[in-house]
Amino acid sequence: MNKWTEFAIRIQSLAQAGLAYCKNEYDIERYEELRKIAAEMIACETDLPIEKVQAFFCNETGYQTPKIDTRAAIFKDGKILLVHENNGTWSLPGGWCDVDQSVASNTIKEIKEETGLEAAAEKLIAVQDWRKHNRCNLPYGVIKIFVLCNVLGGSFEDNIETTEIRYFGKKELPENLAVEKTTEEQIRLCFEAYESEHWESVLE
Repeated sequence: MNKWTEFAIRIQSLAQAGLAYCKNEYDIERYEELRKIAAEMIACETDLPIEKVQAFFCNETGYQTPKIDTRAAIFKDGKILLVHENNGTWSLPGGWCDVDQSVASNTIKEIKEETGLEAAAEKLIAVQDWRKHNRCNLPYGVIKIFVLCNVLGGSFEDNIETTEIRYFGKKELPENLAVEKTTEEQIRLCFEAYESEHWESVLE
């Protein structure tokens, strides 16, 4: 993420907090203008239409916090499970954490939706700030949480998000990873957790 995008995100965050807590009508106008400027900066830096930026950048209320993305690491015979996205890329199963879910339950829910498998969450692998690890394509913070899971049963089911699932060995990872969701570095971190007898969660 470049510096101008970071500046725009910080301006947006301050403007949103101001709109949440400010009562003065003149200050509210100023915060709304700051929010508009931040959206225009993001649109210029990303080539996204301003309407799209405003739709997911300027519609939240209250103090702005990062979104949470949960990812599941499932292993079988020393290989890790990846899902084939509709756009042709591969990633660990997972997605945004719903407001009525915990990290564990959301991870299990995403596994079911994207793979058809029933699973149990066993161990926290890592909590990461995606700005340090992933290709950032959204104008807000994302906290990525990786969870080691065990399959209890089930089989792949057709769904609207993925076209297939497949297990990959450490040396046979696909090149076309959805790096905004899952990088090779993150997959290898999951392998390390799986192979470790006494894994300590990583906080980055």
